[in-house]
Amino acid sequence: MIYAPLYGAHMAMYPVYWMQGVYASAQKGGDLKKSLKSVLVQKTNIFSKLLMKLSQDDLIAPLFVLIWSTGFVIARLAMPYVEPATFLFWRFMGVIAAMAALSLVWRITWPSWSQMKHIAVAGVLLQFGYLLGVWCAVRLGMTAGLVAIIVGLQPILTAWFAAWISERVSPRQWIGLGFGFAGVALVVAEKIGFAHIPLVSYVLAFAALLSITFGTLYQKKYCPVFDLRAGSSIQFGVSAFLCFFCMYFFETGVMVWNLPVISALLWAIFPLSIGSISLLFMMIRKGAATKVTSLLYLTPPTTALMAWLLFDEPFTLMMALGLCLTMTGVVLVNARQVNTVATIAE
Repeated sequence: MIYAPLYGAHMAMYPVYWMQGVYASAQKGGDLKKSLKSVLVQKTNIFSKLLMKLSQDDLIAPLFVLIWSTGFVIARLAMPYVEPATFLFWRFMGVIAAMAALSLVWRITWPSWSQMKHIAVAGVLLQFGYLLGVWCAVRLGMTAGLVAIIVGLQPILTAWFAAWISERVSPRQWIGLGFGFAGVALVVAEKIGFAHIPLVSYVLAFAALLSITFGTLYQKKYCPVFDLRAGSSIQFGVSAFLCFFCMYFFETGVMVWNLPVISALLWAIFPLSIGSISLLFMMIRKGAATKVTSLLYLTPPTTALMAWLLFDEPFTLMMALGLCLTMTGVVLVNARQVNTVATIAE
């Protein structure tokens, strides 16, 4: 990884290094014109490699966050035409089919049976509970931006609960918790003035928040390291079964196959599920997985901006202030936290 200050200093001295190279080549008795050409080609190759490294390392993590932020937007896009569990069932089945095809190319390391059970439990919380809560909240009238802000408290609650269990909640973490909930309260208060959102929608959004929080804690405790491709297949499989159960007993199972629904489904299967997993795989391979933790703090404002542009959802100064408070709270709670991420087996 090339850090910006070091890289900037290097580039500032680049003309000096270049002239030194030309002078050294000419002093060895070579033709000045040939020396100029040789050094120019050499330095150009170095410069191209630096730019290529910068573009690869610096674009993967933001692209991952950008794709991840669209998950709330596609919920807003598809919900008028399909019920939550029905859509999620077809999404999970599509991901399983795609993963099965990709397994012919990828070498997947499957976990032991005991670890599979823990991965499945984590999947129920992280995939089924979290996504169903979010999609049901949107179905009942909550905006994409607001649900993203509420579940954006997840890093705060995860770090706070982890510290509380170990009895090491610092004053900074208490302050961060207060900032986070104050930010959400500001946004909710402002949203109430624009549209009536049923109370059950808030209950579902906070249930999704608790589901992903305890799912993260469970996974960190019982199955922190596993092949992401195998683990994803297990979690999506269990979640698909539970969604089918909900679809069969509590929904009509009707899905309007129009352009918004088909677009949302294809986006959810490939860029959002397969794509994000692949980008995470690339970041772990490059040793840049820790970037994701800090960049995920940008998910709520990114989603709010997308919802404002695509669906004309209100985005006022008070909402922006609430977002800033929430993001500040996340940073305060997670400062100097050591996160364990699931890794892909080589």
